[in-house]
Amino acid sequence: MRSEVVDVQTGPEESVYDLTGDCERFLAGIPGRPDGLLHVFVPHATAGLATIETGSGSDDDLLQVLQRVLPPELGWRHRHGSPGHGRDHVVPAFLPPYAVLPVLSGVLELGTWQRLCLVDTNRDNPRRKVRLSFVDG
Repeated sequence: MRSEVVDVQTGPEESVYDLTGDCERFLAGIPGRPDGLLHVFVPHATAGLATIETGSGSDDDLLQVLQRVLPPELGWRHRHGSPGHGRDHVVPAFLPPYAVLPVLSGVLELGTWQRLCLVDTNRDNPRRKVRLSFVDG
């Protein structure tokens, strides 16, 4: 298995960060253009992954839905950090911190408009690590 960690700067606002290019760069470094699986893991308790179209407003729509489903002012029991931070710890229950994607001939197999994105609602931690691991088929 080949694996590496990518550092991501998400910033001080809730964000949807497109990881697709990072995944493609990682796969391009694997010799022989093999078939297999790309496992992507976010080792954080307050971030998740989504396969979603970006650039057309869907990423902003996703953040808006998370605001409605998980409102910061709900009165979360987990209270350290900025106001509403408890909701950030619930996000991975809705958007898992991992994804497994097929790779054929060294190319990530996504649908026409699909992108793999890190969804980060935690304004207290603008730096994230993402582990990319390739399992040869």
